[in-house]
Amino acid sequence: MKLQRLELFVAALWWGSLTTLAFGVVPLLFAFLGSPAQAGQMAARLFSAQTWVSVVCGLLLWMALRRRDQVQGLVWILGGMLLALLVELAVAPRIVARENLALWHSVGTAMYALQWLCAGACLWRQAKSSA
Repeated sequence: MKLQRLELFVAALWWGSLTTLAFGVVPLLFAFLGSPAQAGQMAARLFSAQTWVSVVCGLLLWMALRRRDQVQGLVWILGGMLLALLVELAVAPRIVARENLALWHSVGTAMYALQWLCAGACLWRQAKSSA
């Protein structure tokens, strides 16, 4: 029972950190920093840190599912982790290089939203199994 609560906490941390960054922190950066360039640089650093939070949370949840021999939720965990890594390693460098900025920003936003949905599905499943 205590382990299920820890798993619920990890899932909540993953989804909550994605939510806080995208809907709270980044809009505030663009509202209060001196220029959009400064806000963009800081947002890039924060999104990069978020990638590693996502990977660690995903790995912890994956290990918990494997321990219990459950594979139903695995697709959401692996999907969220893969999306996080793709944004970090494939999309973000193109945004930083200002390469076709509108396209890559849109792709990154869509992939982040999909990651947010994957983390939300993990949280939903974990909350349901803990009840």
